[in-house]
Amino acid sequence: MITLYHCDAARSFRPLWMLEELGLTYDLKMLPFPPRVLAKDYLALNPLGTIPFLIDGETKMTESSGICHYLGTKYGPTPLIVDIAEPAYGAFLNWMYFSDATLTFPQTLVLRYSQLESQERRNPQVVDDYARWFLGRLRAVEAATANSPTLCAGRFTAADIVNGYALRLAENIGLAANFGPNVTGYWQKLQARDGYRRAVAAERKAGVDQGVAPRT
Repeated sequence: MITLYHCDAARSFRPLWMLEELGLTYDLKMLPFPPRVLAKDYLALNPLGTIPFLIDGETKMTESSGICHYLGTKYGPTPLIVDIAEPAYGAFLNWMYFSDATLTFPQTLVLRYSQLESQERRNPQVVDDYARWFLGRLRAVEAATANSPTLCAGRFTAADIVNGYALRLAENIGLAANFGPNVTGYWQKLQARDGYRRAVAAERKAGVDQGVAPRT
C-alpha cells in the first residue's frame, strides 16, 4: 500500500492528483499545516517536517514533482510520462523541474510573508517582489498554452499535474487575477479533469474523516 502524507492544498496535492490519474490504491494521511509545528510526532517519520512524504515499500520520498515522476515510471507504462525515446522528453523534464524550482518557490515566500508569519513579521515588499517574480516566470506557461491545451508531447502528462498545482496555489494566495488569458483557460481545463476532481474530493473526505480542518 502506498502511503501519502498530505496537508490540505499543499504541494503534496501533486502526488495525490497523480495517484488519482493513475488509478492507484493509496492511504492518505492528513496533517495540520505546518506539520513540523503542529504534528511533532511526524518528525520521527520525516525529520524535515515537510510534506509530501510518500512511502512505497522501502521507498521514501519528499519531493512532490519527483514523486509524480516516480509513480508514473514505476506503475506505468502510462501516457502521463514522456518516454526518453519521445522528441518531447527534454521538454517534459524541463517542465517537471520548472514546476517547483521556478514557479512554486516564489509563491512560498508570498504565502509566508502575507499569511503565515506573525503580523509584525509580515513584509508587503517581499510579497510584492516575489509575486512579480512568479508572474514573470508564468509567461512561459502563457506562451506554451497559446496553441496547445497541454504543456508538452501533445497530451496531458505529469508535467501538467505538477505545474497545475502551482496554479492552484496561486489561486489560493490571490495571484490568479493576474493570470494571462491562456493560463486562465489552461487552468480551467485542468480543474475540469476527473482526476483533479477526485483528488480534491479525496483531500476533503480524508480531512473530515481524520479531523484535520482545511487551512484557512
